Amino acid sequence: MTLFVNLNPLSPSERPSLLQALSPIIILIGLLTANVYFFGEDSSYGSNQIALLLAAAVAGFIGIYTKISWTTIYEGIVESISSAMGAIIILLFIGALAGTWLMSGIVPAMIYYGLKVLSPEIFLLASCVICAVVSVATGSSWSTIATVGIALLGIGEALGMSEGWVAGSIISGAYFGDKMSPLSDTTNLAPAVAGTDLFTHIRHMVWTTGPSIIISLIVFTIVGFQGNGEYDPSRVTELTMIMDKTFNITPFLFLVPLLVILLIVKKMPAIPALMIGSLLGGLFAFIYQPDIVAQIARDAHGGHALSNYFQQSYIAILASLMQETVITIPEGVASPEAEEALSSLLSAGGMSGMLNTIWLILCALSFGGAMQACGFLKRITDGLLAMVNSAGSLIATTAGTCVFFNITASDQYLAIVVPGKMYAQAYEDYDLAPENLSRTLEDSGTVTSVLIPWNTCGVAQSGVLGVAVLAFAPYCIFNWVSPLMTILFGYMGWKVTPLQKK
Repeated sequence: MTLFVNLNPLSPSERPSLLQALSPIIILIGLLTANVYFFGEDSSYGSNQIALLLAAAVAGFIGIYTKISWTTIYEGIVESISSAMGAIIILLFIGALAGTWLMSGIVPAMIYYGLKVLSPEIFLLASCVICAVVSVATGSSWSTIATVGIALLGIGEALGMSEGWVAGSIISGAYFGDKMSPLSDTTNLAPAVAGTDLFTHIRHMVWTTGPSIIISLIVFTIVGFQGNGEYDPSRVTELTMIMDKTFNITPFLFLVPLLVILLIVKKMPAIPALMIGSLLGGLFAFIYQPDIVAQIARDAHGGHALSNYFQQSYIAILASLMQETVITIPEGVASPEAEEALSSLLSAGGMSGMLNTIWLILCALSFGGAMQACGFLKRITDGLLAMVNSAGSLIATTAGTCVFFNITASDQYLAIVVPGKMYAQAYEDYDLAPENLSRTLEDSGTVTSVLIPWNTCGVAQSGVLGVAVLAFAPYCIFNWVSPLMTILFGYMGWKVTPLQKK
Protein backbone atom coordinates (compact mmCIF):
# COMPACT_ATOMS: atom_id res chain seq x y z
CA MET A 1 0.00 0.00 0.00
CA THR A 2 1.40 3.40 -1.03
CA LEU A 3 0.91 6.20 1.46
CA PHE A 4 1.16 9.88 0.58
CA VAL A 5 3.41 11.33 3.27
CA ASN A 6 5.05 14.64 2.40
CA LEU A 7 7.25 15.63 5.32
CA ASN A 8 9.54 18.05 3.49
CA PRO A 9 9.57 21.32 5.45
CA LEU A 10 8.46 24.46 3.63
CA SER A 11 10.52 27.61 3.72
CA PRO A 12 9.33 30.30 6.18
CA SER A 13 7.87 32.35 3.32
CA GLU A 14 5.93 29.34 2.02
CA ARG A 15 4.62 28.07 5.36
CA PRO A 16 0.90 28.69 5.89
CA SER A 17 -0.21 30.46 9.02
CA LEU A 18 -1.91 28.49 11.75
CA LEU A 19 -5.21 30.24 10.96
CA GLN A 20 -4.90 29.30 7.29
CA ALA A 21 -4.16 25.67 8.23
CA LEU A 22 -7.11 25.49 10.62
CA SER A 23 -9.66 27.29 8.41
CA PRO A 24 -10.70 24.22 6.32
CA ILE A 25 -11.14 22.20 9.53
CA ILE A 26 -13.25 24.92 11.16
CA ILE A 27 -15.45 25.12 8.05
CA LEU A 28 -15.74 21.32 7.89
CA ILE A 29 -16.79 21.10 11.54
CA GLY A 30 -19.41 23.79 10.94
CA LEU A 31 -20.81 22.03 7.87
CA LEU A 32 -20.88 18.62 9.55
CA THR A 33 -22.61 20.07 12.60
CA ALA A 34 -25.27 21.64 10.37
CA ASN A 35 -25.72 18.35 8.52
CA VAL A 36 -26.29 16.40 11.73
CA TYR A 37 -28.76 19.06 12.90
CA PHE A 38 -30.77 19.17 9.65
CA PHE A 39 -30.39 15.60 8.34
CA GLY A 40 -29.90 13.58 11.55
CA GLU A 41 -28.73 10.00 10.99
CA ASP A 42 -29.18 10.45 7.21
CA SER A 43 -26.31 12.96 7.09
CA SER A 44 -23.87 10.27 5.91
CA TYR A 45 -25.99 9.59 2.82
CA GLY A 46 -24.85 12.60 0.82
CA SER A 47 -24.68 15.79 2.86
CA ASN A 48 -21.48 14.84 4.69
CA GLN A 49 -19.87 13.93 1.38
CA ILE A 50 -20.64 17.40 0.03
CA ALA A 51 -19.31 18.98 3.23
CA LEU A 52 -16.00 17.14 2.85
CA LEU A 53 -15.66 18.20 -0.78
CA LEU A 54 -16.45 21.82 0.06
CA ALA A 55 -13.86 21.77 2.85
CA ALA A 56 -11.34 20.23 0.44
CA ALA A 57 -12.10 23.05 -2.00
CA VAL A 58 -11.48 25.62 0.74
CA ALA A 59 -8.15 23.93 1.53
CA GLY A 60 -7.27 24.02 -2.16
CA PHE A 61 -8.09 27.73 -2.55
CA ILE A 62 -6.05 28.64 0.53
CA GLY A 63 -3.22 26.42 -0.71
CA ILE A 64 -3.16 28.19 -4.07
CA TYR A 65 -3.19 31.54 -2.22
CA THR A 66 -0.10 30.40 -0.27
CA LYS A 67 1.71 29.51 -3.53
CA ILE A 68 0.95 25.76 -3.61
CA SER A 69 0.37 24.73 -7.24
CA TRP A 70 -2.87 23.07 -8.31
CA THR A 71 -0.82 20.16 -9.67
CA THR A 72 0.63 19.50 -6.20
CA ILE A 73 -2.82 19.63 -4.60
CA TYR A 74 -4.34 17.40 -7.27
CA GLU A 75 -1.56 14.84 -6.99
CA GLY A 76 -1.96 14.84 -3.21
CA ILE A 77 -5.68 14.08 -3.54
CA VAL A 78 -5.06 11.32 -6.10
CA GLU A 79 -2.32 9.75 -3.96
CA SER A 80 -4.53 9.89 -0.88
CA ILE A 81 -7.39 8.14 -2.70
CA SER A 82 -5.08 5.56 -4.29
CA SER A 83 -3.83 4.55 -0.84
CA ALA A 84 -7.37 3.37 -0.01
CA MET A 85 -8.07 1.34 -3.16
CA GLY A 86 -7.37 -1.90 -1.33
CA ALA A 87 -9.88 -0.96 1.37
CA ILE A 88 -12.48 -0.05 -1.27
CA ILE A 89 -12.13 -3.42 -3.01
CA ILE A 90 -12.39 -5.16 0.39
CA LEU A 91 -15.62 -3.26 1.06
CA LEU A 92 -17.09 -4.44 -2.24
CA PHE A 93 -16.30 -8.06 -1.40
CA ILE A 94 -17.67 -7.64 2.11
CA GLY A 95 -20.96 -6.56 0.54
CA ALA A 96 -20.87 -9.55 -1.80
CA LEU A 97 -20.05 -11.90 1.07
CA ALA A 98 -22.95 -10.57 3.13
CA GLY A 99 -25.33 -11.29 0.24
CA THR A 100 -24.30 -14.90 -0.43
CA TRP A 101 -23.91 -15.73 3.26
CA LEU A 102 -27.50 -14.59 3.84
CA MET A 103 -28.84 -16.53 0.85
CA SER A 104 -26.92 -19.69 1.82
CA GLY A 105 -28.20 -19.55 5.41
CA ILE A 106 -24.75 -19.08 6.96
CA VAL A 107 -25.61 -15.89 8.85
CA PRO A 108 -29.12 -17.16 9.78
CA ALA A 109 -27.49 -20.36 11.12
CA MET A 110 -25.11 -18.30 13.27
CA ILE A 111 -28.06 -16.33 14.63
CA TYR A 112 -30.11 -19.50 15.13
CA TYR A 113 -27.49 -21.32 17.18
CA GLY A 114 -26.40 -18.13 18.92
CA LEU A 115 -29.92 -17.50 20.20
CA LYS A 116 -29.94 -20.99 21.69
CA VAL A 117 -26.69 -20.68 23.65
CA LEU A 118 -26.26 -16.96 24.47
CA SER A 119 -28.26 -15.16 27.13
CA PRO A 120 -28.67 -11.36 27.39
CA GLU A 121 -26.73 -11.24 30.67
CA ILE A 122 -23.47 -12.49 29.15
CA PHE A 123 -24.04 -11.48 25.54
CA LEU A 124 -22.00 -8.25 25.45
CA LEU A 125 -19.12 -9.92 27.27
CA ALA A 126 -19.27 -12.98 24.98
CA SER A 127 -19.49 -10.96 21.77
CA CYS A 128 -16.43 -8.90 22.76
CA VAL A 129 -14.42 -12.03 23.63
CA ILE A 130 -15.49 -13.89 20.47
CA CYS A 131 -14.51 -10.98 18.21
CA ALA A 132 -11.22 -10.55 20.09
CA VAL A 133 -10.28 -14.20 19.57
CA VAL A 134 -11.21 -14.20 15.85
CA SER A 135 -9.43 -10.87 15.27
CA VAL A 136 -6.22 -12.06 16.96
CA ALA A 137 -6.34 -15.18 14.80
CA THR A 138 -6.99 -13.32 11.53
CA GLY A 139 -5.24 -10.01 12.24
CA SER A 140 -8.16 -8.13 10.72
CA SER A 141 -10.86 -6.17 12.52
CA TRP A 142 -12.65 -5.60 9.20
CA SER A 143 -12.92 -9.31 8.36
CA THR A 144 -13.98 -10.13 11.92
CA ILE A 145 -16.77 -7.55 11.93
CA ALA A 146 -17.91 -8.52 8.43
CA THR A 147 -18.29 -12.20 9.38
CA VAL A 148 -19.00 -13.05 13.02
CA GLY A 149 -19.75 -9.40 13.82
CA ILE A 150 -22.78 -9.28 11.54
CA ALA A 151 -24.14 -12.49 13.05
CA LEU A 152 -23.59 -11.26 16.61
CA LEU A 153 -25.40 -8.02 15.82
CA GLY A 154 -28.34 -10.06 14.55
CA ILE A 155 -28.36 -12.16 17.71
CA GLY A 156 -28.26 -9.04 19.86
CA GLU A 157 -31.17 -7.50 17.99
CA ALA A 158 -33.16 -10.72 18.35
CA LEU A 159 -32.46 -10.66 22.09
CA GLY A 160 -33.92 -7.15 22.21
CA MET A 161 -30.60 -5.47 23.07
CA SER A 162 -29.45 -1.97 22.17
CA GLU A 163 -27.72 -2.04 18.78
CA GLY A 164 -25.30 0.63 19.98
CA TRP A 165 -24.08 -1.51 22.89
CA VAL A 166 -23.91 -4.65 20.73
CA ALA A 167 -21.95 -2.91 17.97
CA GLY A 168 -19.69 -1.33 20.63
CA SER A 169 -18.82 -4.71 22.13
CA ILE A 170 -18.17 -6.21 18.68
CA ILE A 171 -15.90 -3.34 17.61
CA SER A 172 -14.08 -3.28 20.97
CA GLY A 173 -13.17 -6.96 20.68
CA ALA A 174 -12.28 -6.73 16.99
CA TYR A 175 -9.95 -3.76 17.46
CA PHE A 176 -8.28 -5.36 20.49
CA GLY A 177 -7.41 -8.36 18.32
CA ASP A 178 -6.34 -6.12 15.44
CA LYS A 179 -3.89 -4.32 17.78
CA MET A 180 -2.39 -7.44 19.34
CA SER A 181 -2.18 -9.78 16.36
CA PRO A 182 1.20 -10.17 14.61
CA LEU A 183 -0.81 -10.69 11.39
CA SER A 184 -2.34 -7.20 11.52
CA ASP A 185 -1.16 -4.61 9.01
CA THR A 186 -1.26 -1.75 11.55
CA THR A 187 0.57 -3.86 14.14
CA ASN A 188 3.37 -4.32 11.61
CA LEU A 189 3.21 -0.74 10.32
CA ALA A 190 3.60 1.03 13.69
CA PRO A 191 6.94 -0.56 14.74
CA ALA A 192 8.28 -0.20 11.19
CA VAL A 193 7.59 3.55 11.30
CA ALA A 194 8.90 3.97 14.85
CA GLY A 195 12.06 1.93 14.33
CA THR A 196 11.52 -1.13 16.54
CA ASP A 197 10.70 -4.80 15.90
CA LEU A 198 7.27 -6.41 15.82
CA PHE A 199 7.37 -8.56 18.95
CA THR A 200 9.02 -5.89 21.10
CA HIS A 201 6.15 -3.65 20.02
CA ILE A 202 3.50 -6.26 20.90
CA ARG A 203 5.08 -7.01 24.30
CA HIS A 204 5.21 -3.29 25.09
CA MET A 205 1.54 -2.85 24.13
CA VAL A 206 0.44 -5.50 26.63
CA TRP A 207 0.96 -3.05 29.50
CA THR A 208 -1.59 -0.52 28.20
CA THR A 209 -3.83 -2.79 26.11
CA GLY A 210 -4.33 -5.36 28.90
CA PRO A 211 -5.90 -2.91 31.39
CA SER A 212 -7.94 -1.34 28.56
CA ILE A 213 -9.59 -4.61 27.52
CA ILE A 214 -10.13 -5.65 31.16
CA ILE A 215 -11.96 -2.39 31.86
CA SER A 216 -14.02 -2.92 28.71
CA LEU A 217 -15.02 -6.46 29.68
CA ILE A 218 -16.00 -5.31 33.17
CA VAL A 219 -18.21 -2.57 31.70
CA PHE A 220 -19.86 -4.97 29.23
CA THR A 221 -20.49 -7.47 32.02
CA ILE A 222 -22.09 -4.87 34.30
CA VAL A 223 -24.26 -3.51 31.49
CA GLY A 224 -25.30 -7.02 30.48
CA PHE A 225 -26.46 -8.00 33.96
CA GLN A 226 -28.21 -4.66 34.47
CA GLY A 227 -30.09 -5.13 31.22
CA ASN A 228 -30.04 -2.72 28.30
CA GLY A 229 -32.93 -3.97 26.20
CA GLU A 230 -36.30 -5.71 26.24
CA TYR A 231 -35.68 -9.45 26.43
CA ASP A 232 -38.71 -11.60 25.61
CA PRO A 233 -38.09 -15.39 25.70
CA SER A 234 -41.23 -16.10 23.67
CA ARG A 235 -40.01 -13.71 20.96
CA VAL A 236 -36.65 -15.50 20.81
CA THR A 237 -38.43 -18.85 20.50
CA GLU A 238 -40.57 -17.52 17.65
CA LEU A 239 -37.56 -16.10 15.81
CA THR A 240 -35.62 -19.38 15.97
CA MET A 241 -38.73 -21.22 14.73
CA ILE A 242 -39.02 -18.83 11.79
CA MET A 243 -35.35 -19.30 10.93
CA ASP A 244 -35.82 -23.06 11.02
CA LYS A 245 -38.84 -22.95 8.69
CA THR A 246 -37.35 -20.42 6.27
CA PHE A 247 -33.86 -21.94 5.89
CA ASN A 248 -32.34 -25.39 5.92
CA ILE A 249 -30.30 -24.88 9.11
CA THR A 250 -27.36 -27.27 9.44
CA PRO A 251 -23.96 -27.13 11.20
CA PHE A 252 -22.30 -27.85 7.83
CA LEU A 253 -22.92 -24.19 6.91
CA PHE A 254 -20.21 -23.21 9.40
CA LEU A 255 -17.58 -24.79 7.13
CA VAL A 256 -17.52 -21.64 4.99
CA PRO A 257 -16.70 -19.07 7.72
CA LEU A 258 -14.24 -21.49 9.31
CA LEU A 259 -12.45 -21.87 5.97
CA VAL A 260 -12.33 -18.09 5.44
CA ILE A 261 -10.84 -17.58 8.91
CA LEU A 262 -8.32 -20.37 8.24
CA LEU A 263 -7.27 -18.78 4.94
CA ILE A 264 -6.64 -15.43 6.63
CA VAL A 265 -4.75 -17.12 9.48
CA LYS A 266 -2.60 -18.78 6.83
CA LYS A 267 -1.76 -15.25 5.62
CA MET A 268 -3.87 -15.26 2.48
CA PRO A 269 -4.63 -11.59 1.67
CA ALA A 270 -8.08 -10.36 2.63
CA ILE A 271 -9.35 -9.72 -0.91
CA PRO A 272 -8.92 -13.28 -2.33
CA ALA A 273 -10.06 -14.77 1.01
CA LEU A 274 -13.27 -12.74 0.97
CA MET A 275 -13.81 -13.54 -2.70
CA ILE A 276 -13.49 -17.29 -1.98
CA GLY A 277 -15.88 -16.90 0.95
CA SER A 278 -18.43 -15.10 -1.24
CA LEU A 279 -18.33 -17.77 -3.97
CA LEU A 280 -18.51 -20.60 -1.43
CA GLY A 281 -21.58 -18.89 0.04
CA GLY A 282 -23.20 -19.09 -3.38
CA LEU A 283 -22.20 -22.77 -3.73
CA PHE A 284 -23.66 -23.66 -0.32
CA ALA A 285 -26.87 -21.82 -1.24
CA PHE A 286 -27.08 -23.99 -4.38
CA ILE A 287 -26.68 -27.13 -2.22
CA TYR A 288 -28.70 -26.32 0.91
CA GLN A 289 -31.25 -23.59 0.07
CA PRO A 290 -33.08 -24.42 -3.20
CA ASP A 291 -36.26 -22.62 -2.11
CA ILE A 292 -34.35 -19.44 -1.24
CA VAL A 293 -32.44 -19.64 -4.54
CA ALA A 294 -35.73 -19.95 -6.45
CA GLN A 295 -37.21 -16.97 -4.59
CA ILE A 296 -34.23 -14.66 -5.21
CA ALA A 297 -34.01 -15.72 -8.88
CA ARG A 298 -37.72 -15.01 -9.30
CA ASP A 299 -37.38 -11.57 -7.69
CA ALA A 300 -34.35 -10.76 -9.85
CA HIS A 301 -36.18 -11.97 -12.98
CA GLY A 302 -39.10 -9.58 -12.65
CA GLY A 303 -41.28 -11.97 -10.63
CA HIS A 304 -41.24 -14.70 -13.30
CA ALA A 305 -40.55 -18.25 -12.11
CA LEU A 306 -37.77 -20.24 -13.77
CA SER A 307 -37.97 -24.02 -14.13
CA ASN A 308 -34.26 -24.70 -14.68
CA TYR A 309 -32.50 -24.88 -11.30
CA PHE A 310 -29.06 -24.14 -12.73
CA GLN A 311 -30.43 -21.00 -14.37
CA GLN A 312 -32.09 -20.07 -11.07
CA SER A 313 -28.84 -20.60 -9.20
CA TYR A 314 -26.77 -18.53 -11.63
CA ILE A 315 -29.18 -15.60 -11.46
CA ALA A 316 -29.60 -15.83 -7.68
CA ILE A 317 -25.87 -16.03 -6.93
CA LEU A 318 -25.03 -13.05 -9.15
CA ALA A 319 -27.98 -11.08 -7.76
CA SER A 320 -26.89 -11.69 -4.16
CA LEU A 321 -23.32 -10.68 -5.02
CA MET A 322 -24.22 -7.42 -6.71
CA GLN A 323 -27.47 -6.05 -5.28
CA GLU A 324 -29.79 -6.05 -2.27
CA THR A 325 -30.97 -9.50 -1.21
CA VAL A 326 -34.23 -9.80 0.72
CA ILE A 327 -35.43 -13.17 2.01
CA THR A 328 -39.21 -13.63 2.09
CA ILE A 329 -40.62 -15.48 5.10
CA PRO A 330 -43.17 -18.19 4.13
CA GLU A 331 -46.77 -17.08 4.62
CA GLY A 332 -48.40 -17.91 7.94
CA VAL A 333 -45.11 -18.65 9.69
CA ALA A 334 -44.48 -15.34 11.44
CA SER A 335 -46.54 -12.73 13.25
CA PRO A 336 -46.36 -9.13 11.90
CA GLU A 337 -44.18 -8.16 14.89
CA ALA A 338 -41.72 -10.98 14.18
CA GLU A 339 -41.59 -10.13 10.46
CA GLU A 340 -40.73 -6.54 11.35
CA ALA A 341 -38.01 -7.70 13.77
CA LEU A 342 -36.49 -9.95 11.10
CA SER A 343 -36.67 -7.42 8.24
CA SER A 344 -33.13 -6.12 8.88
CA LEU A 345 -31.72 -9.57 9.64
CA LEU A 346 -33.00 -11.11 6.40
CA SER A 347 -31.68 -8.50 4.00
CA ALA A 348 -28.20 -7.69 2.68
CA GLY A 349 -26.99 -4.99 0.32
CA GLY A 350 -24.50 -6.81 -1.91
CA MET A 351 -21.76 -4.81 -3.62
CA SER A 352 -24.17 -2.01 -4.51
CA GLY A 353 -24.99 -1.57 -0.82
CA MET A 354 -21.38 -0.47 -0.23
CA LEU A 355 -21.39 2.31 -2.83
CA ASN A 356 -22.53 5.05 -0.43
CA THR A 357 -19.77 4.00 1.97
CA ILE A 358 -17.21 4.17 -0.82
CA TRP A 359 -18.52 7.60 -1.85
CA LEU A 360 -17.97 8.90 1.66
CA ILE A 361 -14.45 7.42 1.80
CA LEU A 362 -13.48 9.05 -1.52
CA CYS A 363 -14.70 12.46 -0.34
CA ALA A 364 -12.98 12.12 3.04
CA LEU A 365 -9.68 11.17 1.45
CA SER A 366 -9.99 14.08 -0.99
CA PHE A 367 -10.14 16.42 1.99
CA GLY A 368 -7.23 14.67 3.72
CA GLY A 369 -5.13 14.70 0.56
CA ALA A 370 -5.70 18.42 0.00
CA MET A 371 -4.83 19.24 3.62
CA GLN A 372 -1.66 17.15 3.42
CA ALA A 373 -0.51 18.51 0.06
CA CYS A 374 -0.97 22.12 1.17
CA GLY A 375 1.17 21.52 4.25
CA PHE A 376 -1.68 22.36 6.62
CA LEU A 377 -1.47 19.14 8.65
CA LYS A 378 2.27 19.55 9.19
CA ARG A 379 1.80 23.19 10.21
CA ILE A 380 -0.70 22.18 12.89
CA THR A 381 1.39 19.31 14.24
CA ASP A 382 4.50 21.56 14.36
CA GLY A 383 2.52 23.87 16.61
CA LEU A 384 1.64 20.95 18.86
CA LEU A 385 5.25 19.81 19.08
CA ALA A 386 6.31 23.26 20.25
CA MET A 387 4.25 22.73 23.42
CA VAL A 388 6.06 19.52 24.45
CA ASN A 389 8.21 19.89 27.58
CA SER A 390 8.37 16.36 29.08
CA ALA A 391 8.18 12.70 28.18
CA GLY A 392 4.57 12.56 29.40
CA SER A 393 3.50 15.56 27.35
CA LEU A 394 5.31 14.12 24.30
CA ILE A 395 3.32 10.88 24.57
CA ALA A 396 0.08 12.83 25.12
CA THR A 397 0.84 15.08 22.14
CA THR A 398 1.55 12.05 19.95
CA ALA A 399 -1.77 10.49 20.98
CA GLY A 400 -3.60 13.73 20.28
CA THR A 401 -1.91 14.07 16.90
CA CYS A 402 -2.98 10.56 15.92
CA VAL A 403 -6.59 11.40 16.77
CA PHE A 404 -6.23 14.69 14.89
CA PHE A 405 -5.06 12.88 11.75
CA ASN A 406 -7.92 10.40 12.02
CA ILE A 407 -10.28 13.38 12.03
CA THR A 408 -8.59 15.43 9.31
CA ALA A 409 -6.82 12.94 7.03
CA SER A 410 -9.67 10.41 7.47
CA ASP A 411 -7.34 7.42 7.28
CA GLN A 412 -5.83 5.32 10.08
CA TYR A 413 -2.66 4.57 8.10
CA LEU A 414 -1.85 8.27 7.82
CA ALA A 415 -2.71 8.62 11.52
CA ILE A 416 0.11 6.15 12.22
CA VAL A 417 2.69 7.03 9.57
CA VAL A 418 2.74 10.83 9.73
CA PRO A 419 2.95 11.23 13.54
CA GLY A 420 5.44 8.36 13.63
CA LYS A 421 7.76 10.11 11.22
CA MET A 422 7.30 13.53 12.78
CA TYR A 423 7.89 12.53 16.40
CA ALA A 424 10.61 9.87 15.99
CA GLN A 425 13.44 12.35 16.58
CA ALA A 426 11.64 13.93 19.55
CA TYR A 427 11.42 10.52 21.29
CA GLU A 428 15.15 10.06 20.77
CA ASP A 429 15.80 13.56 22.15
CA TYR A 430 13.87 12.67 25.30
CA ASP A 431 15.80 9.36 25.62
CA LEU A 432 12.69 7.25 24.98
CA ALA A 433 12.93 3.87 23.26
CA PRO A 434 11.12 3.62 19.89
CA GLU A 435 8.64 1.06 21.26
CA ASN A 436 7.12 3.87 23.32
CA LEU A 437 6.33 5.68 20.08
CA SER A 438 5.00 2.57 18.31
CA ARG A 439 2.76 1.74 21.29
CA THR A 440 1.33 5.26 21.37
CA LEU A 441 0.68 5.18 17.62
CA GLU A 442 -1.35 1.98 17.97
CA ASP A 443 -3.08 2.95 21.21
CA SER A 444 -4.33 6.14 19.56
CA GLY A 445 -4.15 5.92 15.78
CA THR A 446 -5.49 2.41 15.21
CA VAL A 447 -8.38 2.33 17.66
CA THR A 448 -9.85 5.85 17.34
CA SER A 449 -10.26 5.66 13.56
CA VAL A 450 -13.56 3.79 13.87
CA LEU A 451 -15.02 6.55 16.11
CA ILE A 452 -14.89 9.20 13.36
CA PRO A 453 -18.01 9.21 11.11
CA TRP A 454 -16.06 10.22 7.98
CA ASN A 455 -12.89 8.20 8.60
CA THR A 456 -12.43 5.20 6.31
CA CYS A 457 -12.74 2.81 9.27
CA GLY A 458 -15.79 4.50 10.79
CA VAL A 459 -17.53 4.61 7.42
CA ALA A 460 -16.65 0.99 6.67
CA GLN A 461 -17.87 -0.49 9.95
CA SER A 462 -21.03 1.62 9.87
CA GLY A 463 -21.77 0.34 6.36
CA VAL A 464 -21.05 -3.28 7.25
CA LEU A 465 -23.08 -3.34 10.47
CA GLY A 466 -25.81 -0.99 9.30
CA VAL A 467 -25.42 1.10 12.47
CA ALA A 468 -24.52 4.81 12.37
CA VAL A 469 -21.10 5.70 13.81
CA LEU A 470 -22.67 8.16 16.24
CA ALA A 471 -24.96 5.35 17.43
CA PHE A 472 -22.15 2.90 18.31
CA ALA A 473 -19.20 5.22 19.04
CA PRO A 474 -20.17 6.01 22.67
CA TYR A 475 -20.21 2.28 23.48
CA CYS A 476 -16.84 1.29 21.97
CA ILE A 477 -15.33 1.20 25.46
CA PHE A 478 -11.97 -0.25 24.45
CA ASN A 479 -11.48 2.35 21.73
CA TRP A 480 -12.01 5.20 24.21
CA VAL A 481 -10.01 3.74 27.09
CA SER A 482 -6.97 2.75 25.02
CA PRO A 483 -5.65 6.27 24.18
CA LEU A 484 -6.45 7.50 27.70
CA MET A 485 -4.50 4.56 29.12
CA THR A 486 -1.40 5.32 27.05
CA ILE A 487 -1.53 8.98 28.16
CA LEU A 488 -1.89 7.91 31.81
CA PHE A 489 1.11 5.56 31.56
CA GLY A 490 3.12 8.34 29.90
CA TYR A 491 2.49 10.95 32.56
CA MET A 492 2.94 8.46 35.42
CA GLY A 493 6.12 7.06 33.89
CA TRP A 494 4.77 3.48 34.05
CA LYS A 495 6.47 1.06 31.66
CA VAL A 496 8.05 3.89 29.67
CA THR A 497 11.21 2.26 28.40
CA PRO A 498 14.35 4.44 28.24
CA LEU A 499 16.49 4.52 25.13
CA GLN A 500 19.40 2.07 25.24
CA LYS A 501 22.50 4.02 24.30
CA LYS A 502 24.80 2.24 21.88
